[in-house]
Amino acid sequence: MEIKEIILPVAIFAGMGIILGVLLAIASKLFEVKTDPRAAEILEVLPGANCGGCGKTGCAALAAAIAAGQAPCGACAVGGAETAKKIGEIMGVEVIAPIRMRAQVMCSGGDLHARRKYNYEGPHDCIAAERLGGGDKICPNGCIGLGTCAAACPFRAIEIIDGVAVVDYHKCEGCGVCVRTCPKSIIRLIPYDSAHWVGCMTKLKGAEVRKFCDVGCISCRICEKNCPAGAVAVDGAGASIDYSKCIGCGLCESKCPRHIIWRAVRRDGNLIMSRGGETPKSE
Repeated sequence: MEIKEIILPVAIFAGMGIILGVLLAIASKLFEVKTDPRAAEILEVLPGANCGGCGKTGCAALAAAIAAGQAPCGACAVGGAETAKKIGEIMGVEVIAPIRMRAQVMCSGGDLHARRKYNYEGPHDCIAAERLGGGDKICPNGCIGLGTCAAACPFRAIEIIDGVAVVDYHKCEGCGVCVRTCPKSIIRLIPYDSAHWVGCMTKLKGAEVRKFCDVGCISCRICEKNCPAGAVAVDGAGASIDYSKCIGCGLCESKCPRHIIWRAVRRDGNLIMSRGGETPKSE
């Protein structure tokens, strides 16, 4: 075999490689996706939890959205006020520190209090159970208690106790994933330091509530009438608290005949849930 028979094919392939390399280099410039350098800086500041609480697929997506002006600097609930401040400095804007929030399950109807309409033996999932007549509890607004919210929580801040989801405030970052997961929509984000909340989200009148729950709100309006700040309202059915008005005096808790207005207290520096001076066994 002559040497030229070897060199010629090698030269052809080398030439093709050079041409393709040049074409790829040109294409990379033509189709280059320009990125804002601030996005990388913001990503360094974000906590890296990738929990999805901000509504984005992860921290990188949120960083890009903030840099592009498509999301506020305080969009990361997990990072809190300090993270929002640092992002504001990167973006060159003044940021109002976001209020720290916590998840709260607005239901007190556990196994000992809420009556059931059938024995559920399907998948251990609230969404699946909800499709079977709204779940096994007669209350249409009661916690199903199969732990879909607990499984979804990226911080393992929820557990099921006596048939009701309970939030560990010390672990909760207020991301809101559980809020979007709950098929009954009975989990709310409330200010972290909120002193009280109503452990029931019934939409029914008192006479109906008494039939299926021993602790459900009966819309008696006693809490509303005794609140000196006008923070408690019974609108149609069920009581609710306006946290922008609540002063944490505790009158609503002490006056409630159904004992479903709960309070949060601090113990050893941690916020815990209690009612009537008693600490639940979960704490």
